[in-house]
Amino acid sequence: MRRSLCLVFCLCLLWVGSTAHAHRNQPQSRRIGMVIHGGAGTILKSSLTPEMEKAYRDKLTESLLAGKSVLENHGSSLDAVEAAIRILEDSPLFNAGKGAVFTADGTNSLDASVMEGKSLKAGAVAGVGHIKNPISLARIVMEKSPHVLLTGKGAETFAQLNGVKLVNPKYFFTERRWEELQHEKELEKKGLKENMRAAGFSSPEDRKYGTVGAVALDETGSLAAGTSTGGMTNKKWGRIGDSPIIGAGTYANNQTCAVSATGHGEYFIRLGVARDIAALMEYQKLSVKEATETVILKKLEALGGKGGVIAIDRNGNIAMTFNSEGMYRAYLNPEGQPVVEIFR
Repeated sequence: MRRSLCLVFCLCLLWVGSTAHAHRNQPQSRRIGMVIHGGAGTILKSSLTPEMEKAYRDKLTESLLAGKSVLENHGSSLDAVEAAIRILEDSPLFNAGKGAVFTADGTNSLDASVMEGKSLKAGAVAGVGHIKNPISLARIVMEKSPHVLLTGKGAETFAQLNGVKLVNPKYFFTERRWEELQHEKELEKKGLKENMRAAGFSSPEDRKYGTVGAVALDETGSLAAGTSTGGMTNKKWGRIGDSPIIGAGTYANNQTCAVSATGHGEYFIRLGVARDIAALMEYQKLSVKEATETVILKKLEALGGKGGVIAIDRNGNIAMTFNSEGMYRAYLNPEGQPVVEIFR
């Protein structure tokens, strides 16, 4: 009897041990997460027709689901960010890629950046005018060059060397953006622009900062962030905003969070907004929500800047904080379903 009991006990130990070993070697399920934005600014319900609002909501949903599909199929957070942003770059609704605004010279000048939180690798391009999807070129810069930021003709030469086909600048032309440029030039010609601002009225570039961006957390616990923009209507002298600046418009670190910003770039550069949010989480142990609110609602507001950020931390907690009237944004809720929001 005693021998039988010992045999049973040994068999139980073997079964428990083998089960534990098998469990340790199985991939552990993690919560995936994703947030995207299509720009912040004075976005009022009264300024959007039902048809336009639906168009924005549909495109944001499409972008978010593209990223979600990547994550659900065991893709990386970087893959998801790129997939989501490419959808927005290909739409004329947003100020990035196809929908980019015009410079004072009547051209389109595009900027983008990506960063992965695991390695802290980053890539960016600025001032390109022949690249259909700048976010993808930014990733190529990160993965196939020793540099972080390439600009203008140099960036496009690098693109060609890496098999990226250049597009005719006419690809970026949209009547809506061209009319916005003419309106800006007319205000400038009449000397009304500064007077309008002094009186509290907004000009087109004040009404909407149409940068697009995405942040994601994949099943391995890795974070990534990306941002893409056409800049500001009627911009001059090769002006570059925060979108291609790592630490200002884009940042990702697996120890803290991933951030993509949208707003008046000069203020975001001066504050180092994206990196500041991560630093507050790292050094002061703030939550992602507390960190974004500190930077956007206190620091940015105090400086006079307008805009917002999306962010996700290493545990899948998200924040979508802005001090403007609205921000095009979408995220996956805890059940993995898309939620789209536009107004405050």
